[in-house]
Amino acid sequence: MLADTFSLPAYCQRIGFTGELHADFATVQALMQYQLRAVAFENLDVLAGKPISLNPDDIVAKIIGNKRGGYCYEINGLFAMALTALGVEWQFVAARPMFYPVKRPRTHAALVVKLEGKEWLCDLGFGSYGIRAPLSLAVLDTPVMQDSDTFMLSHENGDFVLKALVEGEWANQYGFNLCPVEWVDFAPANWMNSTHPDAVFTQKPLIVRFTENGRNILFGDSFKQVSGQTVSKRSITPDEQAMILAEHFGLEA
Repeated sequence: MLADTFSLPAYCQRIGFTGELHADFATVQALMQYQLRAVAFENLDVLAGKPISLNPDDIVAKIIGNKRGGYCYEINGLFAMALTALGVEWQFVAARPMFYPVKRPRTHAALVVKLEGKEWLCDLGFGSYGIRAPLSLAVLDTPVMQDSDTFMLSHENGDFVLKALVEGEWANQYGFNLCPVEWVDFAPANWMNSTHPDAVFTQKPLIVRFTENGRNILFGDSFKQVSGQTVSKRSITPDEQAMILAEHFGLEA
C-alpha cells in the first residue's frame, strides 16, 4: 500500500524520527513507537459527520499534511505505507474486537509484519490497550512487558487472541487469523464504524495518544492520564476541550 503523495522523509518528520532507516526489526519498532507518540487515535471527523476516506492519498493529506490523527484504518494504513517504502513485507489482518458484551464482526484492521524470518503483530490503531511494540506471533501464552503494559498472545479456536493485563486480570482485546485481507475489504467496516448509531466512534470523542510510559485518553467529557502505574482522571468542560486537544493530543478542535 503506497500513495503517490507518500514521502518517507515527510512521514519521519511528522512523527519526529531522525534515525537511520533500514528494512529491519529495529527500524520498524522505532517507527511504530514514534508514530504512536506523535499521531493520535481520534474520531473527530466521525463526530463532525465527515466521511472517513480510505483513499491512501487522503490519509497522507490528513495525517501528514494536516497533522491530524485517525482511527485504525487510517493510522495502520499510514504505517503500511511506511513499511512499503522501507521494503518490508507485511499483510493486513481483520480482527474481531472481543471486549464487547456480545460478539462483534471483524471490524478492526491490524498488520502482521514479516521480518528476519519471523512474523510480528504491529498495531498502532487500537486505542487504550493497544500494543506498544511489535509482538511476536511465535511467542504464545507468555506475558510480554512493553513499557508499563503487559500483553500476551494466545491461540484459541483457530485465532490468535491478543490479551492485555488490566487491573490484574487478563482481558481479551481482539482475535485475528492470517487469512489474506485486501484493503478494499475494510470498506464495509469503515462505513459501519463511522455511521452506525451503535458504534462507539459516532457517540462521543474517543482520543488516545501514547506517551513514553503511558497514554492520554479523552473519552466523552472524561480526561485520563496514565503514567506507569499512576492514573489521574477528571471531567472537563466543553470550554476546556480545545485546550486539552492541543496540549495533550496535538490536535485542533
